[in-house]
Amino acid sequence: MNWLNPYFYAVSLRNWLYDRGFLKTCSFSVPILCVGNLSVGGSGKTSLVRFLAQNLAKDYHTAVLLRGYKRSTRGPVVVSYRGEVRTSWKEVGDEAYMLARLLKNVSVVVSEDRCLGAKLAVEELKAQLIILDDGFQHRRLKRDLDLVLLKEKDLKDRLLPFGRLREPLDGLKRAHAVVLTYQDLKEWEFKIEKPTFKLYRKNWRVVSGEGEVLDFKDKSFIAFCGLGDNEQFFKTLEKLGIKTEERLSFPDHYHYEGFKLQKGKFYLTTLKDFFKLEPAENLYYLDFDVEVPGLMDFVRERLTERP
Repeated sequence: MNWLNPYFYAVSLRNWLYDRGFLKTCSFSVPILCVGNLSVGGSGKTSLVRFLAQNLAKDYHTAVLLRGYKRSTRGPVVVSYRGEVRTSWKEVGDEAYMLARLLKNVSVVVSEDRCLGAKLAVEELKAQLIILDDGFQHRRLKRDLDLVLLKEKDLKDRLLPFGRLREPLDGLKRAHAVVLTYQDLKEWEFKIEKPTFKLYRKNWRVVSGEGEVLDFKDKSFIAFCGLGDNEQFFKTLEKLGIKTEERLSFPDHYHYEGFKLQKGKFYLTTLKDFFKLEPAENLYYLDFDVEVPGLMDFVRERLTERP
């Protein structure tokens, strides 16, 4: 029923104009790899960006480029240079700050205008490769590789504003590869004539602010988060057997102003939320490793083929 949705025509017209060159793009001398999705809300993009950056930083000075959603600044800003963090999370947004804290020897830049952000990364930071976070619908910045994450629920969802899809499923025709996410929660398949990979989250651990792994078997937590899809976090806790006495769900990119921890209680949250709170001995975050069999070989092969 997309033909009844005005948003469908707006998205289709915009893509048509880019496909035929009526809307201009900017390009750069370094490879640009885009990680995106089709829907609003969490799909594992940031986890995949972290995975790619950690691997590609071994061969390239890699810069991650984000919009910097809900930040207090405007324009292009250097969040970190090769792991040296230069800002606060409020200045650049929670996701950019989290990646800057996690990624050593990687630079992070935010900019509403991705072309200006890429220019800063290449000309001033001398980046040799750019990973564009959440940029599949941002078509003005020309890229060499589009990786699109797909959730199983996307297959039956509807286009905005009646559902959570930013564009119809046939938008996948622009992708170079599709990553089927949350395979650790449920194994699922999707048939498409594109290289397809499966993303698993493994080696789950509850970690303190000092980086120590906690044995959670005899603990019960107040679990909280502010994500695009909070239910995924709580479902994961259930699957891991992590006990919760209370679950607090907040809007995506929540600031936690006035949020206080009770003494004698254990609190558990996500990495993104953890970095927005003051360190506390009873505050922990859930961390994991990402495994995407075959993806890095595919990415490196495509990068070596670049003229």
